[in-house]
Amino acid sequence: MTGPTRVTRRKVLAAGAALGLAAPAIVRGQSDAIRIGHLTPRTGFLGPLGEFAVQAADLAVDEINAAGGVLGRRIELLKEDSVNPQTAATKAERLIERDRVVCIVGEISSASALAIAQVTTRTGTLFINTGANSDALRGSNCARSMFHVESQNSMYVKTAGRALLAQGLVRGKRWFSLTADYAFGHDLLRVARRFMEQNGGQFAADRLVPTDLADFSALLLEIRAARPDLVISNLAGNQITNFLKQYAEFGLTFPVAGFGFDTALAWAAGRDAFIGTWPVVWHHMIDTPASRAFVDSFRRRYRRPPENQAWGDYVAMRIIAQSMTELRSTDPQRLIEHWRKGAKFDLMKTREGYFRASDHQLMHEMYAVEGLGSRAPNQWDIFRSSGPIPGPGEPLEAIAATEEENQCRMA
Repeated sequence: MTGPTRVTRRKVLAAGAALGLAAPAIVRGQSDAIRIGHLTPRTGFLGPLGEFAVQAADLAVDEINAAGGVLGRRIELLKEDSVNPQTAATKAERLIERDRVVCIVGEISSASALAIAQVTTRTGTLFINTGANSDALRGSNCARSMFHVESQNSMYVKTAGRALLAQGLVRGKRWFSLTADYAFGHDLLRVARRFMEQNGGQFAADRLVPTDLADFSALLLEIRAARPDLVISNLAGNQITNFLKQYAEFGLTFPVAGFGFDTALAWAAGRDAFIGTWPVVWHHMIDTPASRAFVDSFRRRYRRPPENQAWGDYVAMRIIAQSMTELRSTDPQRLIEHWRKGAKFDLMKTREGYFRASDHQLMHEMYAVEGLGSRAPNQWDIFRSSGPIPGPGEPLEAIAATEEENQCRMA
């Protein structure tokens, strides 16, 4: 992988202005930097996604600093591999107590995000979750100091569910589901079951899949024998890549869909193996000026397009910088109040987004994508996308969990 290409100050200032960032004339020394902790898995089954997260966070911080920093101060990003929940909690505490970060950004594992949140809640530190999906983090485990750029499982299920309903693959149909055996997967299965019950479908079977499972042959034989109307993936990380590759190798023809998805995992499976209907928070073919600019910058620097996890970490850094500039403060409590009052942000989509005060979930558009298989024109553009979901005439909260579905009582 090659190093970064040269970015002119004029281009960076223009990008910063488009996202509402001020450009003070002087950036002070390193000793006066605004320190932000970045925790995300960089190894293990979620490692491929963590790599995109780190690259995007680095890109955002470099652009912000080149444009003058925040309030005349540069941002210093302190990056750590969260590894697992226990390690994530230990590193979060160290970033807060030793390194004095103003906030922590990142994570992908819902179990690790919960461990980080327990530390940040106890210390009163701001935590911006960019990759963990569990509804419980916005419900029974919600916290005043935790905000979510990543969509919750309910938003993923309702986005893909709309597409599946339109295809006639829900009412009266039998699903065979495969579910990642950890907090994220368990929560996603619960939400998927609720969707099925509300829309007249049923499960032919569901199987919990260990996160370190590499050989899906026994499960694929079960699917072949069950002859379901639809195979559903509630998998995560490189589980999705391995499943799609082996599904194609087995020659199974049952329709496939997923409720959890990251484009990097589809790219790793290869265009011939990527089929089915999947939900995504953002993708590199969204045709807005800000999205195109982000894709171009990421491609120049890393020689590949960004994927949806990259979007989450990039946007989070931009939201923090914009908000500190608007408030002329780095005080986490002021940021929390600013976001709870409905501050709006350019998310590189067709509508601005905002954090919902009831559970601190970012309200924004999502997309349902359909794998093109062998018809894909290249290794990256391997799906076609729906328009934004919810549509232009709907409130952004139309796909989010209702208060009855996922109640949050702020700590």
